[in-house]
Amino acid sequence: MVSRRVFMKDGGVAVLGLSMVPGFVYRAAMAARPKPGSRKTLVTIFQRGGVDGLNVVVPFGDKAYYEHRSSIAVPEPKADRTSALDLDGFFGLNPAMAPLHPLFKRGELAIIHATGSPHSTRSHFEAQDYMESAVPGNKTIRDGWLNRYVHANQHPEATSFRAVTMGQVVPRALEGGAPALALGNLMAAGADVEQRQTMYESMYDQDNSTLLSGTSKEMYEAIKQLKEASPDKYTPAEGVRYPGGVFGTNLRNLAQLIKADLGVEVAFVDIGGWDTHANQGSIPGTGVLPQRLGQFAQAIAAFRADLDKRMDDVVLLTMSEFGRTARENGNGGTDHGKANVMFVLGSGVKGGQVYGDWPGLDREHLNEDRDLKMTTDFRDVFAEVLVGHLGCENPDVVFPGLTTDKRRFRGVLG
Repeated sequence: MVSRRVFMKDGGVAVLGLSMVPGFVYRAAMAARPKPGSRKTLVTIFQRGGVDGLNVVVPFGDKAYYEHRSSIAVPEPKADRTSALDLDGFFGLNPAMAPLHPLFKRGELAIIHATGSPHSTRSHFEAQDYMESAVPGNKTIRDGWLNRYVHANQHPEATSFRAVTMGQVVPRALEGGAPALALGNLMAAGADVEQRQTMYESMYDQDNSTLLSGTSKEMYEAIKQLKEASPDKYTPAEGVRYPGGVFGTNLRNLAQLIKADLGVEVAFVDIGGWDTHANQGSIPGTGVLPQRLGQFAQAIAAFRADLDKRMDDVVLLTMSEFGRTARENGNGGTDHGKANVMFVLGSGVKGGQVYGDWPGLDREHLNEDRDLKMTTDFRDVFAEVLVGHLGCENPDVVFPGLTTDKRRFRGVLG
C-alpha cells in the first residue's frame, strides 16, 4: 500500500491518494466507461500570477478607470479592433479576447466581476494556496476543494480518470484523500513507452524498491491504454485550431480525454504569466497582457468548438489568486491587488451577462485606497458551480468554515 504519493515526473503521470493500491490506474483504464452524457464535467482554469481583471473585463462606464490608468487603459468601445468589445453598455471585453465575444453574445459565457477572497494577503503563494484549499487564512487545511468534493461524493461507476490535471504535478486543489491523476502532456506521455519503462524499472530495481518498480510497470501499461486513443494522431473537430504553446496543447488533450468517455468529472488546467508589474499594455501589440489574453481566449474558444454538443455536460470556470491595483505604476504595469473577474462557460450557463455588485473605482470606494473591492466571495462561485452543475448536495463539507447560502449565488446556472 502506498500511503502518500507516487510521482512519475519525467513520465508525465502522477498518482495521488491515500490507501491507493498499485495498478488502480491500469484497471481504471480497462474498466467499463460511463455512457456519454451520463456524467457532468467541471473544467477549472487557474490563471497564476494575478491577472488584471480591470483590463480583461473593462469598466469603461466608470470614469475613474481612465483616471487611474493614463497609459494602459483599454479605450471605450468603437467600431475598430483597438478598443473594448461592448458587453452591456458599461463593461467591455479586452479586444485581445475577441474569440470569446461571440460566446458571450450567444449566452454561453457568464462573467462575474469584483470576485475575490476575504483574506487580505498580497502574497502569490498564500493567495493561491487559499484559493485552492478554499479556506482563506487557514494554513492547517491540507486538502484542496476539488479533492474534498470528489472524496465526499463517491460514484460506483467512477473511474480513476474522474479527477485529473493536465500538468505534471497534482495541484493543491486536487490534493487529499481521493485519487487524482496528473497526466502532463498526453502526447509526450505516450511516446517512447518501452524506453521509459525500462529506465524506471532499472532505477527502482537498483533501489530495491519492488513496490515502486511494479507500480512503474502498471503506470506505463496505463499509458499504453491512453495511447490506444492515439493522442499524437488526434484530430479536433472540423475547423478547430488550437493555438501553439502548453495551454493550448493541454486544452486540446483534455478535449480528447472528455471525448474518449474516460469518466473525467473534474479537471484542472493552469496557465501562468499574469504577474504584470511592467510593460502590461492594454490592446494587442502594446504589451505582455494582451498577448497572453489572446492565447488564453483562442485556446478556450477552440476547446468549446471542439467539444461542440458535449458542452451540454461541461462547465468551464476560470480563476486567479487576486487582481491588480486600480492605478497603474511607474513601469507601465500594475501591482498586486484585491478583487478580480471570473468566467463561467458552458451550454447550460445563463450567460450574456456581467454578474456581481460593482463597487466603483472612485478613491473612496477602493479597498485600502488602491484596489477594486471584493463583493463576491470566490467560494460562493465555486459552490454555485458544484451545486448547480455537478449536483453536489453537501457543499458545506467542501468548504469548511463557510455555510453555503444559495442566496449568495449569482445565478449563472439559472
